[in-house]
Amino acid sequence: MEEMSSSSENWDSLSEFTLKEIVEMENLYKEVGEQSLDKEFCQDVAMRYSCKSSRAGKPSITWEQVHKWFQNKHEGLQAKSKGPTDISELAFEAKSLKDNAWYDVASFLSYRVLCSGELEVRVRFSGFGKEEDEWVNVRNAVRERSIPLEPSECHKVNVGDLVLCFQDRENHAIYCDAHVIEIQRKFHDIGDCRCIFVVRYDEDYTVEKVHLGRICSRPAGCDWSANTDILAFTDANTDIDAQQEMCVDEKLKLSFLY
Repeated sequence: MEEMSSSSENWDSLSEFTLKEIVEMENLYKEVGEQSLDKEFCQDVAMRYSCKSSRAGKPSITWEQVHKWFQNKHEGLQAKSKGPTDISELAFEAKSLKDNAWYDVASFLSYRVLCSGELEVRVRFSGFGKEEDEWVNVRNAVRERSIPLEPSECHKVNVGDLVLCFQDRENHAIYCDAHVIEIQRKFHDIGDCRCIFVVRYDEDYTVEKVHLGRICSRPAGCDWSANTDILAFTDANTDIDAQQEMCVDEKLKLSFLY
């Protein structure tokens, strides 16, 4: 219990980066790459942010926080560049055209290439019957499955992160994309995170305060790595003539069952 309280105090004292600072660090990483992991570099960034007038009255940014951000960024890009060797090892979610919500994919039933060149797959959503099967665009509506977080993992969520958030409204209860715009770190009870996350939904730009239990994080190195694997898999099994034929013959199928 004492150890948990000590950790909670540390989290509560952390200064969150602002969206403007995150954008700046994104640009810094593009410019210097791995050099951003150097201690002196991180110290310089932390000092500049801490001395800004906009941070008056707020805790200072530490070089360790800056280093951790760049480290996560670097590791995420490395994971994306490596990618999985076997698509069957991945679990996916797909975005329904009916309500713009994300659902777990039970299986990919078939695929087709439209005359526009766009690739679509027919998916069966987990927990739904065949009457709910949909054709979805691979590039825009298929990705590696989001990850539910344990109470002890709330530190993995940061301002600016894209998350999958459970939206509970009077007329629907769905999982949809949102961005974290503020985090209020709180003391933890045993096995329970009391932190409050302020999110802005991508669909309608509404803002809501939610607890960790309503948030799923995006896997490191996503979101297009999984989509690239699907594209590569179909490219390896479909020649150009077959793709053109599929524009007029949608009955041609390739099993994606796993």
